[in-house]
Amino acid sequence: MSLKDAARSVRENAYVPYSHYKVGAAIRAPSGAIYAGCNVENVAYPEGTCAEAGAIAAMVAAGETEITEVYVVADAEHPVPPCGGCRQKLAEFARGDVKVTLATIDGREQTVTVSDLLPGAFSASHMDRV
Repeated sequence: MSLKDAARSVRENAYVPYSHYKVGAAIRAPSGAIYAGCNVENVAYPEGTCAEAGAIAAMVAAGETEITEVYVVADAEHPVPPCGGCRQKLAEFARGDVKVTLATIDGREQTVTVSDLLPGAFSASHMDRV
């Protein structure tokens, strides 16, 4: 299954009774394995989970900790980038040059990198003490 197919498929499982805004995300690890996640809303906003966070959690639960490619699809007029929190989550597990494809369900796509999404990302190097 391709990243695109995995993201489109898992998007259908999104739990979005409040916004009705389904998002699916799929990430590839160096092993070639694909991990997918969908957004899960909660009536107690902001306690929901974004699709990207769900995919990352599935990857880590499987014992992997590196992302080599990302695909995110949403029902929108234009490709939608991840929220700020998910940009930081992606930066935790992906190098800056990792490709992120943003897509709509009708096939529009935009490809950027993790660094494009989060220039100047906060990283472990910022935690170094002098």
